[in-house]
Order: sequence, then structure tokens, then C-alpha cells
Amino acid sequence: MELEWGSRTFVMGIVNVTPDSFSGDGVLDPTTAVAQGYEMESAGADILDVGGMSSRPGHAEISAAEELERVMAVMPRLRSAVGALISIDTYRYEVAEAAVEAGASMINDIWGLKREPRLAELAAARSCTLVLMHNQDGTEYTDLVPEVIDSLRRSVEVAESAGVKREALIVDPGIGFGKTAEQNLEMLRSLSALRVLGLPILLGTSRKSTIGKVLGLPVDDRLEGTAATVALGIAAGVDIIRVHDVEPMVRVARMTDAIVRGGWKEPEVAA
Repeated sequence: MELEWGSRTFVMGIVNVTPDSFSGDGVLDPTTAVAQGYEMESAGADILDVGGMSSRPGHAEISAAEELERVMAVMPRLRSAVGALISIDTYRYEVAEAAVEAGASMINDIWGLKREPRLAELAAARSCTLVLMHNQDGTEYTDLVPEVIDSLRRSVEVAESAGVKREALIVDPGIGFGKTAEQNLEMLRSLSALRVLGLPILLGTSRKSTIGKVLGLPVDDRLEGTAATVALGIAAGVDIIRVHDVEPMVRVARMTDAIVRGGWKEPEVAA
């Protein structure tokens, strides 16, 4: 499957193979995880992002061996069950390598090569798409948006120097990572500034704590808040949305695309 940037917004469904996902939808049973991925594809997901370790604030870091075991219990079976692109959400080389061998064609690195720059070498050698997310320890900034852009630019330079083709790179501003709620909102207001990088943009706001803080709602009641960030993100130039609730967010994306991108045609109705 080719991702034709600019044609529409692509939807990435989140498959958490963890017991401690912040969103409460993590599963450890491989059969359940594969069924979840299949349902997401049926609901319109173009990409399935599989993660074996929670990245929520305050999470307990598990061993690479345990993360690998969780991912590999699901990855081969999921690859056989769906036609969607599969992404591996990890910053560990050995996990990414095994997942790619099992059929993943995208590596989603929440540390933007800061923790493991060798992921770029793997992506280059295996012709994988590489998502580079902004992240940092702490929330101290002098000027948030320019610093996020500069950090992403450095990640891009590391990737390209390792041989990753520019057309295989995607950037993510890292909403909810190394940022306060106020900083997340500022970043969301400034998403269009990321266009200066000249790369596709991925946005992951689904059920995030900033939505909960603004609306005063628990994690399982943030659908409308997520929809608002998705619609405004697409209007600002986002190309991929990473979400838990695939079916409603596909609808939000398609409606927003019809307004922002144009080219809408009324579907044919079967007689």
C-alpha cells in the first residue's frame, strides 16, 4: 500500500500489547490483539501501530526481552490477518528489527533517534518508513515551537545521514511527550509551522491527558475532544492521525478532508 501524501488524511490505529496502557485498551492476549487490529482495518485504518511497552507518563520500563516477546506474539499473526500497513512503536533496535522481519514496514520512534540512532540504519537497510517524534526529558523550553522544529530537523539529519530516503520520513510533534498541557495546546495551535520541514506530519492526540484537563473528563470520555484536535490538525496540514477510536475518527477525517482538501465525490448508491 502506497501512502499518497496530500490525497487524504491517513488513519493509524493503535494496537497496545500492554497491560498498562494509559488509555485502558491494552491487551496481552495475542488473539484479542489481532482481532482488534482486524476490526480497526475494517473500520478504515490504513496503518496499525503495534506497541509492546507503555509510553505513558510514569510508566514502568520493561526489559527488551519482555517487549520483544509481547510484540512477536502478535506481529506475525497480525501480518497474516490484515492488508493494512503495520508499524512497530518502539525505540529499541532489537524489537524493531524482529518486527520488521515479521512484516512491519514502518518504525515509529518516540525518541526521534535520540535513544537509538541505529534505528535509522535499520530503516535504510530494510526500506522502512521512519516516524521521528519530538521528545525530551523535562518540559523546559525557551521558545517551544522553534525548539521542537529544530529538534525534529536534527532527527531528520541523523536519519538521512544513515541513508534513509527523505520520502520515507514522517515527523510528529510529540503531543503529550516532554510538554505540559499548556505547551501541548501551544503546539497544537502551531502545527502549521511544522510544514517548514517539508515532510508528512503525524499527529497523536487520541485520549491524551491535555484533553482530559481541558474538559475535566476521564480517559474513556475524550472522544469529542480528540475529534476537535483531529479536525483542527488536518486543517493545519496533518497527514496521519494516530487514534484509538478508529471508526469515528475516520469519519471526522473524511469530513475534514472534504472541506480542507476538496475533491469530494458523492458515493454511488447500489440499486
